Amino acid sequence: ERERRDETRRDEMSRWSPYDLNGGTCIAIGGEGYCIVAASTRLSTGFSILTADKSMILEVNDKCLIASAGFDGDRSQLHKVLTFRSENYEHFHKKPMSCPAMAQMLGNTLYYKRFFPYYTFNLCAGLDDQGRGCVYTYDAIGSHERVGYSCQGSGKDLVQPVLDNQLKAPSILELPPKVAVTSLSQAEAIETVKIAFSAASERDIYTGDAVEIFILTPEHGVQKEILPLRRD
Repeated sequence: ERERRDETRRDEMSRWSPYDLNGGTCIAIGGEGYCIVAASTRLSTGFSILTADKSMILEVNDKCLIASAGFDGDRSQLHKVLTFRSENYEHFHKKPMSCPAMAQMLGNTLYYKRFFPYYTFNLCAGLDDQGRGCVYTYDAIGSHERVGYSCQGSGKDLVQPVLDNQLKAPSILELPPKVAVTSLSQAEAIETVKIAFSAASERDIYTGDAVEIFILTPEHGVQKEILPLRRD
């Protein structure tokens, strides 16, 4: 009897994990004079919906946003760390952190935790010094690159082909190198994001309820709109 209890305890310990995958999908698109960042608001675990109204986007300042999919506990901690460090930077330098600077700091923060990583998959997006949209995509331990558009999360495999078909950003292998921004207008890019999320919500049980869409422009700063999705 005692051996059976010990074996059961060992099985439970071997199945335990410090991580959970809470779903959600994030998209970022950088254009000439704008940047769009969008993320679903459903928070799930297994086949249960924990909440329908959980934001996955951190508004760093009016030039930079960070969207994170994955484990909600690690996302909350990561966003707290980034908020503290960006405010510290602003205090010492008397100016808000630029999007490229935040992108590098996010990469360093994730790499620092590489032996027990934040289980998050991030997009850092905003406007660069020229007012162009810039998007940086990451893996869980901080490896990143600047791209014209990207997506992360549970609906990535459904959304990425739509973005590739509609946006056609230049390859990084082309010479001479081209600017990694989409040629679509702001209105067309917003419509593409809405179509992509509507399609993903039909096939991915972890994407749904609503989408937060943030639009960054040099003239109007950060604007936000909500797109309702299916709630089942």
